[in-house]
Amino acid sequence: MLPFLLFISTLMTQPSFYDITIKDINGRPVQLSDYKGKVVLVVNVASFCGFTKQYTTLEQLYKQYEGKGFVILGVPSNDFGAQEPGTEEEIKEFCSTKYTVSFPMFSKVTVKGADKHPLYAWLISGGGNEAFDGEVDWNFEKFLIDANGKVVGRYKSKADPMADPLASDVAKLVAQH
Repeated sequence: MLPFLLFISTLMTQPSFYDITIKDINGRPVQLSDYKGKVVLVVNVASFCGFTKQYTTLEQLYKQYEGKGFVILGVPSNDFGAQEPGTEEEIKEFCSTKYTVSFPMFSKVTVKGADKHPLYAWLISGGGNEAFDGEVDWNFEKFLIDANGKVVGRYKSKADPMADPLASDVAKLVAQH
């Protein structure tokens, strides 16, 4: 009976996506519960990565489904190859002038190691879904969260946001929304 109670206790204390708070690119706290009922794509981004050009296709995907219950959350990280060395102001300037990013951007966080942000601690646990657990491998890894706050997809850095399976997975979830 004790292992079962321990299991139930762990389930009850594990935060949900909506319990997490993160600072936006301007340093203001944002509760992820603000995105309740939306399909969310969380991407750890970096300005000086070989995948940085994905800002273009991320923005295309965002514009395609903006206003239809879909949002992309860009979360800068300097954890891989020191490819995001800038300040929040520099990141914001880079994203707006070079890529015309209009989806929400957040303050730089740690996505791996002991000091990882609670959002990434939750994401790499698969949000409770073992099929999606494991450490982030590199910049521009993507996590797809359904309108109920569950991880339903995970895509490696090479996955083009406007190509399948990512694009079709987003389309299906938005259609169900």
